[in-house]
Amino acid sequence: MDLDLIINILISNWHIILFFFLVAILYSSVGFGGGSSYLAILALTGIVYTQIRSTALLCNIVVVIGNVFLFQKQKLYQWNKVLPLIIFSIPFSFLGGYLRISQTFFFILLGITLVFASITMWISKRKNSDEDNYENLSILKNSSYGGFIGFISGMVGIGGGIFLAPLLHITKWDNSKKIAATASIFILVNSISGLFGQYYNPDFSIDWNLTSFLLITVFIGGQIGSRISNQYFSSIQLKKATAILIAFVGLRILIKYLF
Repeated sequence: MDLDLIINILISNWHIILFFFLVAILYSSVGFGGGSSYLAILALTGIVYTQIRSTALLCNIVVVIGNVFLFQKQKLYQWNKVLPLIIFSIPFSFLGGYLRISQTFFFILLGITLVFASITMWISKRKNSDEDNYENLSILKNSSYGGFIGFISGMVGIGGGIFLAPLLHITKWDNSKKIAATASIFILVNSISGLFGQYYNPDFSIDWNLTSFLLITVFIGGQIGSRISNQYFSSIQLKKATAILIAFVGLRILIKYLF
């Protein structure tokens, strides 16, 4: 990549790069990858929809992989509960990514997903503590949760943590730290699986020139966010701000493709 091309990409896409940087900081501070917001940003740029999903998933992977290692060092994974969620989500996420869907269907599904995600982020206020009594969900329930969310995530191009975390809080699955850790590894494995599914889809495409810059950007943002962001902002403040953003984009997409 020559210098002129680099400068042209930076000048033409500086706003996308900046927004991705900020999203990576905000989401990584609470254990998420940011896939829903990456999709929201890309959906407003005019980038080909088949590239939107793969770009968002790659950025997800880069952001959450550091969180997964951090949570593992803190020994926050209770594998007998985590494995049923992720094992059954992997094949369904692959299937969702592999399916060929039209541009209209993709954007309608994306709009619904963003609006639903914004609602769950807005109403999710409660933090589970170590003193709460937690329900040991059956393997069937854990696997069905993981499989359903994985399938939707693969089709849309997100890791699924934005759906999984509120569900685990509502069902009193475990304390907030362990739910954040579980959401991170769920996002990681589903993003990888969904990306592979898209790769084998005949419509797969990706603009590596722009994506390379975005991957570097979210890596730096993710490293910053996982270390310092939550010292300045509460998780509730971050959720509220992000919920407003993705709700706006989701409604805008639905209005455009439904009416």
